[in-house]
Amino acid sequence: MWAGRHRIIMDRTAAICLLRQHVHEDSLVNHCLATGAVMKAVAGTLGGDAALWEEIGILHDIDFEEISGDMQRHGIAGATILRSAGVPDIIAGIVAGHNHLLHTVPYALPVEIALQAADSASGLVIACALVKGGNLSDVSVKTITKKAKEKSFAAGCDRSRIALVSSLMELPLFYDHALRGMMEIRFELGLR
Repeated sequence: MWAGRHRIIMDRTAAICLLRQHVHEDSLVNHCLATGAVMKAVAGTLGGDAALWEEIGILHDIDFEEISGDMQRHGIAGATILRSAGVPDIIAGIVAGHNHLLHTVPYALPVEIALQAADSASGLVIACALVKGGNLSDVSVKTITKKAKEKSFAAGCDRSRIALVSSLMELPLFYDHALRGMMEIRFELGLR
């Protein structure tokens, strides 16, 4: 069973460089960086390696432009890209399995569950910042919680995937981690 103690083969800068070789759309790069920031922030609470979990978050959608909307390939193509770049199979496997449309069994590992939640929550938090004029510092856990209840707000952010993390931690605590993690990189994301 994966315990999060595997060797990291690249630092954050190298992971971003690899991502940018395959992803050119700024909004998608920002999504990946934000997902990585959330993963890094929750890792310690869930017994994971913060740097490794951040790497997984950064690289999780590396294939998104290549697949051109073919969700039957999403994740699987990403794992192929990562394996070709020498990324360990444990990371590539998590990326391959993160596509909830293809994954047929419940997610069991904390890193898998966290990735599901972080993938959708990152967009929700960014959307909250955008309605605050791009000021992430004006967003609170209360703001995120309230906006998450509005189905039409950031409709592409799957609340059921965020809710998976409630098996590991309370949702307000997750939102707090997500917000703090993204605050660390807010300028990179074009937010204040």
